[in-house]
Amino acid sequence: MFKLYKSLIILIIVLGNGYSQEKINNLEGKKVLIVYGGWEGHKPKIFANKIANWLNEKKADVKLFEGTSIYSNSMIMNDLDLIIQHITMGKIKEEESKGLRKAVASGVGLAGCHGGLGDSFRNDTEYQYMIGGQFVNHPGGQVKYKVNISDKTDPITQGIDDFELITEQYYMHIDPMIRVLATTKFNGDHDEWIDGVEMPVVWKKPYGKGRVFYCSLGHSKDIFEIPEVWTLITKGVSWAAQKD
Repeated sequence: MFKLYKSLIILIIVLGNGYSQEKINNLEGKKVLIVYGGWEGHKPKIFANKIANWLNEKKADVKLFEGTSIYSNSMIMNDLDLIIQHITMGKIKEEESKGLRKAVASGVGLAGCHGGLGDSFRNDTEYQYMIGGQFVNHPGGQVKYKVNISDKTDPITQGIDDFELITEQYYMHIDPMIRVLATTKFNGDHDEWIDGVEMPVVWKKPYGKGRVFYCSLGHSKDIFEIPEVWTLITKGVSWAAQKD
C-alpha cells in the first residue's frame, strides 16, 4: 500500500512539472516589449536582438524600443504581457518609472539579466524595490566561480545542473522576500571579509499582480552562448510572461 501511495505521489509531481513546463514555454501571441539602452559596455542592442530572435521563433508579438520614454505611454504599456529590459546605468524620469511600475503591478511581467535589470537606475529606489536587488560590486572582475541551482523542481531551473563559468560575479544588495533559484559563493580571494558569503544569482518575485524574473549572468555576448545561462534566461522570460 505504501509503495502504491509513493508511486502516485511521484506520478503527480512528474505530471505537474510537465504541465508547468508546457505552460511557461507557450509564448505564441504574447505581446512583448524589449527596451534597451544605457551603458554600451554591456552591448544592449546585441542582447535585445538575440532575445527578440528567440521570441520571434516562439511566435511572440515583439516590439523593440531604445530608451525609457515608452514607459510613460500607458496605452502601450497596458496592452503588454511582458517587458524585457536591458539598460545598465541609465537615467529614467519619474513619470517613466511610475509607468513601468504601474504596468508590472497590474500584471505585466518583467524580466532581464545582469546590469540590464539589476543595475539600471541607481537613483531610483522604487525601481530597485520592484526588482528585488541592486548590483554593488563584482570583486576581482572576471573570475571563475560556480553557480549552484537551489531549487531543481522549479519550472525555470528544472533539468539544469550546477555549472561553472568565468565572468563577473555580482555582489548585490537584495530583498529578503525574493524566491532564490540559484546562488554562488564568494571565496574571499579579492576581498577576504566576504569569504563564504552566499549570493543569489537567479530569482523570481511578485510585484503586485506582475511576475519579475532576474538573472545576474550576462556581462558579454559569449556568456549567452553557455547553454545553462541561455536556458535559465529563456525559461525565466517565459515564466514572467504568464499570468497567475
